Amino acid sequence: MITRRNLLLVFGAIAAPLSAYAQPMVKVWRVGFLSARHLDFVDTDHYYGPFRQGMRELGYIEGKNLVIEWRSAEGKPERLPGLAAELVNLKVDVIVAGGVLAIRAVQKATTTLPIIFAGSGNPVGDNFVKSLARPGGNITGLSNIVTDIAPKLLEMLITMVPKLSRMAVLENPDNPAPGIMRGILTAAQRTNIRILPMHASTVSDIEQAFAAMARDKAGAVMVFRDPFLNQQTRLIAELAARNKLPAIGGIREFADTGGLMSYGSSLTEQYRSVAVYVDKIIRGANPADLPVEQPTKFDLVINGKTAKALGLTIPYALRISATEVIE
Repeated sequence: MITRRNLLLVFGAIAAPLSAYAQPMVKVWRVGFLSARHLDFVDTDHYYGPFRQGMRELGYIEGKNLVIEWRSAEGKPERLPGLAAELVNLKVDVIVAGGVLAIRAVQKATTTLPIIFAGSGNPVGDNFVKSLARPGGNITGLSNIVTDIAPKLLEMLITMVPKLSRMAVLENPDNPAPGIMRGILTAAQRTNIRILPMHASTVSDIEQAFAAMARDKAGAVMVFRDPFLNQQTRLIAELAARNKLPAIGGIREFADTGGLMSYGSSLTEQYRSVAVYVDKIIRGANPADLPVEQPTKFDLVINGKTAKALGLTIPYALRISATEVIE
């Protein structure tokens, strides 16, 4: 006899597998990430690790609801256009671009996919956005305002080396920064310091630039933020030490590897904030309406060992302002 209980068991057995099929599938978001510099693909990467951590804190788990398509030009800018096109062809949901060269490559590759950038010192001047408040296109992100803080680096060198009269400035001609250079030249005129422009896009160029600094009797050197130069911090620091040149750069690794000082926006905070922007895009925000964020935290790192080797005493004003003094 078929009882009511038996019927319920039969219907339950049929409904169970149907309900399993009815479970909503988890949406897997695909984020492209393009960098001109080397990528370590690990959380401890000082540049990009905080981005992965930030995504996790917002509920995105790689392999579950997130795939990050990492692409690196390994310091070879000519590879960027092809890598940018590759990410566009993968039909990712959003692309993160680190550094001016990577941003420019992605901008040329797509006018529709949302792009979140980090590492542009002058996003309006670089024609990435129409304005900081209303970007107006498919690109927004975080500025590092290096154009505005470049004179501050000169000021710090003068504080450390009061008798400074000639300063070399090392930049990559493949990634020119005329706005930064103008700011430095203007500040230098006020302090009667002669600026010696130096260019380097290869390791050999760097070595030749330091030979020129020695010939021109430079008293210190400032190194611009640049994907190639950023990867040569150890070599640059060694050459600066060999030539007894106080040196300042815009990224923390410069001081970590032996340079005298580094000062710039906190990359850790910046790339963690990039994750917030990506989350907003995923939730439906339009990049045209997301204001470009400017950094509020800056790190001054002084290498005390290098200062001692150069016979320099760290002034009290710099020591108390430093995020860290490496002893």
